[in-house]
Amino acid sequence: MSNNVLSADNQQGRARHSLDPWYITGFVEGEGTFHIAFYKDPRMKQSIKVIPEFHVNQSYLRIGTLKDIQKYFGCGYIKANHAKNTKDTTYVFVVRDREELIRKIIPFFRKYPLHSIKQESFKIFAQIVKMMTKGNHRNKKGIGIIINLAYQMNNYGKYRARNKNDLLKTLQPSETIR
Repeated sequence: MSNNVLSADNQQGRARHSLDPWYITGFVEGEGTFHIAFYKDPRMKQSIKVIPEFHVNQSYLRIGTLKDIQKYFGCGYIKANHAKNTKDTTYVFVVRDREELIRKIIPFFRKYPLHSIKQESFKIFAQIVKMMTKGNHRNKKGIGIIINLAYQMNNYGKYRARNKNDLLKTLQPSETIR
């Protein structure tokens, strides 16, 4: 069986009750996110770890839908959305593996595109993942471009915890104190 989520082999191998791909697109319109996470990490060449993530959130009452989406794509994992917050009863389907993003998630949303402004975030997401495949996140110029692109996604980073300029400052050489 092919690993390509859009291949004929994969389509025929699914159960008859499988989700309609347009249902998944519509569901992601309301409950999904394409996101680029940044973590300061001194072990990384540029001191910043870049993690592309595809998420779909849902109440624990409808976790079955997340399981169906996970089964459809044949990748990712489901976890408590905010495990440390006992009042949050939502779960999230997450795909972080770059190969799975490239082989399954990105081709799916190219074939079944979103119809809202979220499509623009997806296009930037796909561009960043492609840049990472080329190793651009391993040099200062490339990671700077990735940071600037990522902060154009999802309402221009309105809900991000970390300020874009703080990340960009991490890339600048530190001055020697005399």
